[in-house]
Amino acid sequence: MWHLNQLIPLSPRRFYHFCGLLQPWFFVLSALALAYGLFAGLFLAPADYQQGDGFRIIYVHVPCAMLSLMLYVMMGICSAIYLIWRIKICDMIAFCMAPIGAWLTLCSLLTGAIWGKPMWGTWWIWDARLTSQLILLFLYLGYIGLYHAMNSPSAAKACAILAVVGLVDIPVIHYSVYWWNTLHQKSTIFKLQPTMETSMLLPLLSMILGMGFYIAGLICVNIRTEILAREAHNRWVGILLRKGNAKELIAC
Repeated sequence: MWHLNQLIPLSPRRFYHFCGLLQPWFFVLSALALAYGLFAGLFLAPADYQQGDGFRIIYVHVPCAMLSLMLYVMMGICSAIYLIWRIKICDMIAFCMAPIGAWLTLCSLLTGAIWGKPMWGTWWIWDARLTSQLILLFLYLGYIGLYHAMNSPSAAKACAILAVVGLVDIPVIHYSVYWWNTLHQKSTIFKLQPTMETSMLLPLLSMILGMGFYIAGLICVNIRTEILAREAHNRWVGILLRKGNAKELIAC
């Protein structure tokens, strides 16, 4: 893992500093992308010819749904790395992603229900896409609950196994609209020729990027907090807490 350590600082002390450098940039980029995405999506994009202005919930629903899947994939990868190489920062990253991923999954289900009521005539239906997305929420909650219930070093290993096994749900969610006859529409943006108008597509892509940067910033905040909590017995944390200056980490 020496080559990976040269690219990404894998020790908690170095990773704390690394996240501190990235965190403000993530939030700045998020603010810019979200500002354009919200303004263009709400005021510049034309109404859909079938759904009218009701389609605009797509600018929240789609980013939440996509990022919930991406976060779980990243959580599963970090868990696999932890199981193989026992790199504890990977366990911390996965642990910090889980609550954010759970909220994103819940938001995707709620906004989907709000969108589905006027379009399908019902708040919920046991559609393949909706059901598999609900299972994803249970996987996130199961990971969080198991981690807190065990409260021991073995919790990291058990939760990592759960996260890796749960990856099987990701392709089911993505391909459910192709494998089964579902009410949920198929992908319209990630194609060689997207079927959305450019005036609608650009705000959506901007919202996806903006929310992605915002989530990345939140993860950095959570990781830095978790590192301080888990490494409180180490000398560098004591220096940091006394000095209140991240630059002290370099000299530790």
